[in-house]
Amino acid sequence: MTDAVILPAEAPASLSAHPLDPAGPEEFLAGRRILAEAGLLTETTRFAYYGLEEPPKDDVLAYSAGPADGTGTGVPDGTGTGAPVSANGGPGSRPDRRLRAFLIDVVTGESSDVVVSLTRHEVITNRALDPLTDGRVPILDQDFALAEEIVHADPGWCAAMARRGLTDVGVIRACPLTAGSYGIADEQPRRMVRVLAFVQAREHDLAWAHPVDGVAAYVDLIERRVFKLIDELDLPVPRESGDYDDPAVRGPLRTGLRPIEITQPDGPSFTLDGHWLQWQGWSLRIGFDAREGLTLHQISLDDQGRRRPVIYRASIPEMVVPYGDPAPTRYWQNYFDSGEYLVGKWANSLERGCDCLGEIAYLDVTVADDNGQPRTISNAVCIHEEDFGILWKHTDIFNGSAQSRRQRRLVISFFSTVGNYDYGFYWYFYLDGTIECEVKLTGVLFTSAYPGDGFAHATQIAPGLGAPGHQHLFSARLDMMIDGRANAVEEVDTHGLPAGPGNPHGNALAQTVTRLHRESQGGRRVAPDRGRVWRVISTEHANRFGQPVGFTLYPEAAPTLLAAPGSSLYRRAVFATNHLWVTRYDPAHRYPAGDFVNQHPGGAGIPRFIAGDRDIDGADVVLWHTFGPAHFPRPEDWPVMPVSRCGFTLKPTGFFDRNPTLGVPPAGPHCEPGERAAAGGSDQ
Repeated sequence: MTDAVILPAEAPASLSAHPLDPAGPEEFLAGRRILAEAGLLTETTRFAYYGLEEPPKDDVLAYSAGPADGTGTGVPDGTGTGAPVSANGGPGSRPDRRLRAFLIDVVTGESSDVVVSLTRHEVITNRALDPLTDGRVPILDQDFALAEEIVHADPGWCAAMARRGLTDVGVIRACPLTAGSYGIADEQPRRMVRVLAFVQAREHDLAWAHPVDGVAAYVDLIERRVFKLIDELDLPVPRESGDYDDPAVRGPLRTGLRPIEITQPDGPSFTLDGHWLQWQGWSLRIGFDAREGLTLHQISLDDQGRRRPVIYRASIPEMVVPYGDPAPTRYWQNYFDSGEYLVGKWANSLERGCDCLGEIAYLDVTVADDNGQPRTISNAVCIHEEDFGILWKHTDIFNGSAQSRRQRRLVISFFSTVGNYDYGFYWYFYLDGTIECEVKLTGVLFTSAYPGDGFAHATQIAPGLGAPGHQHLFSARLDMMIDGRANAVEEVDTHGLPAGPGNPHGNALAQTVTRLHRESQGGRRVAPDRGRVWRVISTEHANRFGQPVGFTLYPEAAPTLLAAPGSSLYRRAVFATNHLWVTRYDPAHRYPAGDFVNQHPGGAGIPRFIAGDRDIDGADVVLWHTFGPAHFPRPEDWPVMPVSRCGFTLKPTGFFDRNPTLGVPPAGPHCEPGERAAAGGSDQ
């Protein structure tokens, strides 16, 4: 994916061209060799995670500014060149290139967190995990097939299926799901999954249409056996087909949809050099990680020839999907799709004309399999421009000017399939300095048997088929850098004022601005009735009005985590109990639910990050923003769900001195400035 650079003989010759470039195939193999030479790999060792260990911000910014002798470019967005390679770091030198691996012995269950240096060709750290306190490594690829093999061979599970008339286990799909942590004595010592079953009688059947409800097998992945079987309900398996390719299900294909052609005869307006992307004043680096998926780095804006940093790093490092059915075979259904399953690892290869329209640039990405071997996903990241309607427009009643400008946006996206759901992660950059993150949710609902009218926890979506209510709660990590690292966060509420001497007619509006000084103040909730937003400002730079330059986070109104306080899920997903957290930057604070989410008892991530109650006023701050819908499914969401959207917006607020899009040209000759008829069609 990137050109090789010349390195010292002791370092692998495939180190990426920039410290934030994603790890490539040769680097994964080089790291694997280091681990093997250190005696850390055996025939039963597997890689539960393997990815780039990003250098600390200080090291990257020093490198980006160029060598200490002043010969670098001085560009703060990470485009400096000519920096020498150094294993020891230092101003202007290339940071140590490192990979991080979560290793597990699938026979003993012993696991470790290991960091290797590709630059120095050595193991830097090797920490054994205590699963009772640290949590466990993520689910392996092989666990899916292994769990099905185990339950198919278990006499108790087979008997439970037979009692339901299912004697051919070959048509039963086992769905292994992460177990959570509930303090149950016979579960705590085990690396385990809980398995639900679905029937797929024919190759193209949609198995999710036929859940075998009331049965759950608890599988020990190390002992390779079912150690507990829950068999508490005997509900009929829903029979109606969900095969949406079947004409009998979908009906006839529509006619009359004529082609829409999107063309850019002169090519796109953006330039992509390796992973460095530039477009209409925007500059950023594109990264990718098996756990987080897309990562965007060193986002900056060109303002009249001055490169101004906005965000150092942006990503969606965690999401939790808690289900609301309290039944004995379902109460534990809550999935951390990033920390437990690695959402980036399941990225789709995108197809031109199907997933992306227009003049497209693609990036391939590399992830690693269970054995640490690199696997390339082609066309995983899509980059293109979109017309986005009117940017600004005015027909003036006094001077006769009638003008319009069209908005467009740069789109960076990828799609991932995690079990039944498909998630599209989209980052948009606009001509006016706006940044938007949108997640598109589609795919197939997780289903259950529907027990009958009045059941409060699910919707009937087909005869006898239910879809439990649930939430999708994403956590965005926004490492802010508004014109530098000295930033602060203000909570801004808009409200009316009571009638009185200063407001005799009761029409006055005002804003209340609350400065957040410490991490203990940083846990905040959305307040739709007050139009609450959060403004990130520079404490060192002001605009021409003497006001601090800033960007404002506009959240969507949706519930935070609805699980009961004190519950297992609440303890494990504290990040989702507020819409916003503000912490001081720490390079080790990457994941809001902690590094090892699988079967973690709770309290990791955000609770530990804020425990020191550090000062966040005029500091290097990170925003953790929770967003996403509470979803009680509709019949229209079945058998495949139309896209549902959620996200947030960041807008410049006093960052510019005036509208930064005044220089956007008209879309064509017929849109040139001139006198037109004013609104209503009359001459003025």
